[in-house]
Amino acid sequence: MSVGVDFDFPRWLAARRGQMEHSARIGAAYAFSGEQRFRRGLTMARPVTMALEATTRLWKDVAKTELLGTAVKVTDQQFPRVYEAAKKAGAMLGVRVPAIFAAPSSSIKIKVLGTEDSPHLIVNLELAEKLGDDDLVAAIAHELAHVQNGHILYATALHYLNNSAAFFVRWVVQPAVMTLQAWSRRAEVTCDRASLIAVRDLDKVLTSMVKLELGLEKGSAFNADEYLKSLPDVKKGIGRYAEIFRSNPYVPKRVQALRLFADSALYAQLTGQDVTGKASLPDVDKQVANLISVF
Repeated sequence: MSVGVDFDFPRWLAARRGQMEHSARIGAAYAFSGEQRFRRGLTMARPVTMALEATTRLWKDVAKTELLGTAVKVTDQQFPRVYEAAKKAGAMLGVRVPAIFAAPSSSIKIKVLGTEDSPHLIVNLELAEKLGDDDLVAAIAHELAHVQNGHILYATALHYLNNSAAFFVRWVVQPAVMTLQAWSRRAEVTCDRASLIAVRDLDKVLTSMVKLELGLEKGSAFNADEYLKSLPDVKKGIGRYAEIFRSNPYVPKRVQALRLFADSALYAQLTGQDVTGKASLPDVDKQVANLISVF
């Protein structure tokens, strides 16, 4: 005897769309406004739009199969530590976790790649074993923020412009790379905030951030404040201009930007603290914009 299944596809689709819109609203609430403004301007940059179109074709035709050909899907039975960290990060951010794959690629640490309708979270297994549980949650939440904030195709384009430049029209590559790097430095501010929202401990997130930069292993003795004191002032000297060739702001800038967010009224509200005397997010964003400026 057949059993009827009551499945209303339009209703499911509306609910799914509602979940995505809710997730996007949460992302918009904590996102760095400087990144949002910059990303809107990317639609006017022809080299970038050409790179995005080429990246979509590359991902669908070659890159996805090439990347996942040596990867293993992460489940609650296979690499459960990574799976649980992703599950926790997704729950804290209110974002749906995409398919997760453990890959041996040396060019990837933890990264979301793909298109908006087909994101994939790629985790380097060797790195995952070196990170503590909080480090993993922070790193994965950072990447899930790319999903939540509509960054995926831009981040994927930058990844492949840097690693598969021969696929792109030659005159497109350098202008697109420079423009997307400028966007990425701003996007990292947004994604660092997501790490803090997921972990709810500033010291742990800062330690995780610097561990990823330095390649320190789980359990390594490390003091983020002492490390930062040992660094030169990144706003002074000719060396500061080298940052225009980077996808991430210098670590001291990221640390200071995250500390500003941690003292904001929004973060206090999200974590159930008293918001009295806390800076509004627009005020924080003005300080961050000045902080991460290269010039």
